[in-house]
Amino acid sequence: MAAAVQNAPGLHDCRDAFAKTLEALAEADGRIVAVVNDSVGSSKLGGFKKRWPERLVNVGIAEQNMVGVGAGLANGGKVPFVSGAACFLTGRALEQIKADVAYSNTNVKLAGISSGVAYGELGPTHHSIEDLAWLRLLPNLTIVVPSDPWETAEAVKAAVAHEGPVFLRLSRMPVPELKRPEGARFQFGKAEVLRAGTDAAIIANGVMVTRALVAAEALAEAGIAARVINLSSIAPIDREVILAAAETGAIVTIEEHSIRGGLGGAVAEIVSTTRPAAMRILGFPGFAPTGSAEFLLEHFGLTSEGIVRAVHEVIAMRDGR
Repeated sequence: MAAAVQNAPGLHDCRDAFAKTLEALAEADGRIVAVVNDSVGSSKLGGFKKRWPERLVNVGIAEQNMVGVGAGLANGGKVPFVSGAACFLTGRALEQIKADVAYSNTNVKLAGISSGVAYGELGPTHHSIEDLAWLRLLPNLTIVVPSDPWETAEAVKAAVAHEGPVFLRLSRMPVPELKRPEGARFQFGKAEVLRAGTDAAIIANGVMVTRALVAAEALAEAGIAARVINLSSIAPIDREVILAAAETGAIVTIEEHSIRGGLGGAVAEIVSTTRPAAMRILGFPGFAPTGSAEFLLEHFGLTSEGIVRAVHEVIAMRDGR
């Protein structure tokens, strides 16, 4: 999608769904509180603060303290949503996330806001393209990368219902609502097969899912039936859907993350040790330069056109051409 399309009608900022859902849940559940690091605005929690000022703790720019406060509130019976820019929440407070949240299996909900390269113009210090890699190493931590407003809202509901730590990776890049069958349900550990196909499988999450669907349409015009899978739940992960995708013999993963240790790495771990298949992992090869999010995605081929090329390459590799 070109930059101009990003502001078109019909596109949504998933942070709005996060804030709206959290407020609705907090109205019915007094245990829900918010902890932020001077990130009320970027987390879209201004409405929450206005309604329940006593239930929002702003620790200032102190991410380690923010996670520790969240863990303390959880130990006191609260359900804290610890919300801040993903790059700082996960990078600066990784020790606290490991020890106070994951190791202690504490009922803390972490919301990594503006993930990936959403802060593109602020450069590599503000890009969050390593977060899935280091968080995926931690036991007990549920990790979800929602694809659209509906899935964001459902993931927030599931996080409150779940007794244990959760990390929600929320982008600020506008996305459309995905078309789902009536009665669709969100569940930790379950992937969505959004499009059937037996020639190849495209596995994506977050803002990349829409691009994967556009690519599948283009591939269909070329006579290639590509399955599209929304693998929003990174941990736990849907092994069954991944192994079924491996039966095509050709898998392309795409993510707004490093090519090492994220979605592609998780899929490769399962495929390579259980049902080997030709693979291409699309993502960022290293630190990304300064530039708009759309520029960076296009620069590194994280587009529908890039996916189409990768599918052709992986099919050729599978077929020995």
